[in-house]
Amino acid sequence: MKTLVVLLGPTAVGKTELALRIAEHIGSPIINADSRQIYKDLRIGTAAPTPEQQARVKHYFVGMLGINEYYSAARFETDVLTLADELFKSHEALLLTGGSMLYIDAVCKGIDDIPTIHDETRTLLRQRLANEGLDRLAAELRLLDPEYYATVDLKNTKRIVHALEVCYQTGQTFTSFRTATHKQRPFNILKIGLNRPREELFQRINERVDQMIADGLLEEARTLLPYRNENALNTVGYKEMFQVLDGTWTLDFARERLKKNTRVYAKKQLTWFAHDKDIRWFHPDECTSIISAIDKAITDNTANA
Repeated sequence: MKTLVVLLGPTAVGKTELALRIAEHIGSPIINADSRQIYKDLRIGTAAPTPEQQARVKHYFVGMLGINEYYSAARFETDVLTLADELFKSHEALLLTGGSMLYIDAVCKGIDDIPTIHDETRTLLRQRLANEGLDRLAAELRLLDPEYYATVDLKNTKRIVHALEVCYQTGQTFTSFRTATHKQRPFNILKIGLNRPREELFQRINERVDQMIADGLLEEARTLLPYRNENALNTVGYKEMFQVLDGTWTLDFARERLKKNTRVYAKKQLTWFAHDKDIRWFHPDECTSIISAIDKAITDNTANA
């Protein structure tokens, strides 16, 4: 049976360079599982693969969408499975890598069959969010789907809005579509997790933020200012820079806030991944051990096909 190698871990842990080395070793392209690197114009703020890195190894799902195009974990699941089906005709193993927890789970476990939202419904909820604010929409969700309201992060705009979109479009609760059924895949999955001691990881995050700002993150955010309400920009990095452009924060204050928010996000990623007992954890410097584990899994899966 074919093998999907999944290289995952928190932001700034060191996935990019190791992914390139693994991909070259197993002869695979890289299937990107970062939900923001999918967009064309978010190069600096998402630490997207450089043109040189993309020339070194072919990448899929990098810079393929305009900033106002809609995309979802459900679409990612479908698109990756279709791509994998084609690539496995000529590859024994493929590499999927990134830090977007929901996107990785969508490919490995499957995602609930949530109805595709019509443009009219999406536009309506976007307008209501702009006019009424998140708290008003959350209060409405409490009436329409109290079960989901009781568990959702009430600060997560995307999840609140999406749940209401489903309620509006179907006349049913969002909860009714959440079955959490683990779907079977026609390939074996090997999950390699990367982590570092916390102080080491946080230092790398701080250094990455400094480098992003030096590379022109504020200028990149300035070009995206007309699109600031798009969901793709509801993310760490751009939100802080928009505050600078608004004159609300100084750049130095935004820099420190961005470091803090990125550290918080990294902790959320690790908390999510901690629930997955299938992940084999390594320090990024353990390249030889990681390659050996991958080679063994591919050999065993091929022998047992």
